[in-house]
Amino acid sequence: MKSTQTIQPVLPVAAYLGGKRNLAGTIIERIEKIKHVTYAEPFVGMGGVFLRRGERPRSEVINDYNQEVATFFRVLQRHYIAFMDFMRFQITTRAEFDRLVKTDPNTLTDLERAARFFYLQRLAFGGKAYSQAFGVSVDRPARFDIQNLGGALEDLHTRLSGVVIECLPYGKFIERYDRAGTLFYLDPPYFGNEKDYGPDLFSRKEFELMAAQLSGIKGRFILSINDRPEVRALFAGFKIEPVKVRYTIGTARKGRQKAGELIISS
Repeated sequence: MKSTQTIQPVLPVAAYLGGKRNLAGTIIERIEKIKHVTYAEPFVGMGGVFLRRGERPRSEVINDYNQEVATFFRVLQRHYIAFMDFMRFQITTRAEFDRLVKTDPNTLTDLERAARFFYLQRLAFGGKAYSQAFGVSVDRPARFDIQNLGGALEDLHTRLSGVVIECLPYGKFIERYDRAGTLFYLDPPYFGNEKDYGPDLFSRKEFELMAAQLSGIKGRFILSINDRPEVRALFAGFKIEPVKVRYTIGTARKGRQKAGELIISS
């Protein structure tokens, strides 16, 4: 039995802060060079790397400690038709966006929670998942149109078939799935931007704990993060590869700039 299967890559259905669109190809090249039986992502976000891969091993596990992310993937995996039916009359309005931002997701069913997350994530400025603001593009159609999104959501539903979805702290996730044949791809918050995904999901001290845990795992790992002296010091015991990535910043005057990233691996 082949250890990997060739598959059609799928694009993420919504933007997500730190989504790795410009670095995904480089990371995937590194992933495909490492033989593995299980592919595991502790910080999957909207799947910017996971979904763009063209090879699938025998086992795939994705995780995000953000319950909104995990619930969205689970609902789309298991209740796709109900999700699409629930969303079909939703339209783009600032009033609805503001109402959903103010709605406590813990008061909702899983289906309602997944729909709320997807709607907000499609419309939030900059793909932010926390402290969101309504994004507007005056030269483009509304970013939430369920009629045009149906095909992408169906592709994602199909791609999630057979994938295990977890909602665990990254350390517990790594401990649970660490085997000799496991390859972890980690995309933690950037150093210095730990609170961008919520106040209680990640802290500065986690980088040191992460480095210590990765030094003792049975499997292998690839980690991508911003290039900072503190990061280089913390992960000095591993292979560190600097790369430059072009990204667009907020003003047309400044345009596209290069940012330093690191690909760290065992």
